[in-house]
Amino acid sequence: MRAFHFLLRFVVLSSGVSGALGAIELQPATVNAWDDYLRATAGRMQARLDGRQSFLWIDGAPDRRARLQRGEILIAPAAGRGTFAVPSGIIHHWIGAVFIPHATLDDLFAVVHDYDRYKQFYQPVVAESKTLACTGAGQQFSMIWRHRILFIDAAVEGWYEARDTRLDARRGYSEVSTTQIREFEDFGRGGEDLLPPGQGNGFIWRMHSIARYEESDGGVYLEIEAIALTRDIPPSLRWMVNPVVRHLSIDSLTTTLRQTRDAVNALPVPPARLTSRAGSGPSSGAGDSDAGVARSTPFHVLPPCR
Repeated sequence: MRAFHFLLRFVVLSSGVSGALGAIELQPATVNAWDDYLRATAGRMQARLDGRQSFLWIDGAPDRRARLQRGEILIAPAAGRGTFAVPSGIIHHWIGAVFIPHATLDDLFAVVHDYDRYKQFYQPVVAESKTLACTGAGQQFSMIWRHRILFIDAAVEGWYEARDTRLDARRGYSEVSTTQIREFEDFGRGGEDLLPPGQGNGFIWRMHSIARYEESDGGVYLEIEAIALTRDIPPSLRWMVNPVVRHLSIDSLTTTLRQTRDAVNALPVPPARLTSRAGSGPSSGAGDSDAGVARSTPFHVLPPCR
């Protein structure tokens, strides 16, 4: 699952204040703290794969599946209050979930593997997107995204690597990491040169995301852990900025999850499934493998890109 785009809106919005603070350079201690955090995150993910924790975050509370089936999009901090300080930086870590009724995993992958159309699915934040390479081991793609916040025009070019893992016919997960992020200098003011990696206003320095998905209850459950590294905010401004960051993070991740659901729902539906949908709906049993039409799709290895 190409989960990186779930980071785009809330990271740009939450770090928009950095443009008013002047240029900053990414420090080795900040990168080390980021790497340490990703290793800890990998350990928590392994606990989900080993069965020490539920595979899906939504199964950590009894009412989450029912709320998703009613059309809600759930957002929560994945650690602490969603942000915490590291040397000369801030790590953002949020999680969100959505249910796409009547969808199959094939439907979901038809959207998230179609990198060239991200600029349509996730506009206006995604300005340009394209596939760079697709192999059995993973995918590489690039994207330019931009947003205006607090009178700052932020524009960033990112290169990404992605890898999908199917656990069985109904479940799997995907991880996406940035390999390079570069800011545009003076974007919107006549100059649009790319700065070297690690230089600029510190809108965003690193991204990593984990998407977990399950086909059950007549559709697909999709949840995203979105992790990002941005510049630090001076202590004197945190009391003002932190509540704004929290609000914008929730709102922006919700918007992006909704855009993914809308893109899947806009796919052409095969005639056979149109007939099957009549009278079908989500079942009340979590993970019921016989509910709805989604289970009619057999497990097979999906092509890495469209």
